[in-house]
Amino acid sequence: MTIRIGSRRVTAERQQKQTPPAGPTRWLRVGVTVLALAGMVAFAVVLARLTLQPSPASESLIHANLRPGDSIRAYLGQPAFRDTVKQLGGNVLLGVPFGLLLPVMSPRSRGFVRVALLTVATMLLVELVQGALVRGRAFDIDDVLLNTTGALLGYLLVGRRLGRAVHPRRRPHWWSRRRT
Repeated sequence: MTIRIGSRRVTAERQQKQTPPAGPTRWLRVGVTVLALAGMVAFAVVLARLTLQPSPASESLIHANLRPGDSIRAYLGQPAFRDTVKQLGGNVLLGVPFGLLLPVMSPRSRGFVRVALLTVATMLLVELVQGALVRGRAFDIDDVLLNTTGALLGYLLVGRRLGRAVHPRRRPHWWSRRRT
């Protein structure tokens, strides 16, 4: 069946392909985005409380780690398994909300590399503030790596699907477009 649109003739089949994909309504997307923003604010408060609290008792034990893997190896070499899981697992879990909330908050922050870069930038900033301004805390590059790993896990497991559900793609990828 052929339909006339303006001066062009378009088949009904082609017209259906041009309609945007069905997705959540605009108000639902706005509501979910606002919830994600509230979640990110709550996460920022938790992150600040966990990482920017002074720790005078551990001041003599603290030293900066600029070599990737050094503190991870040190924790894995400890006999106290519980402390190892708490330290390494806690840093991984601390990054997961980034992977979940960034793709929901903004469609531009969707994508494996973008989530990784935004997480690295944010966690580097947190670690720099820790090392420079907070007593009893030091900069540790391994914390940045573990936080980023957590964000990427959160993104791959749930965040990618959430981001696509809230912000459906309006146009097909450049490689799948047909030129006619």
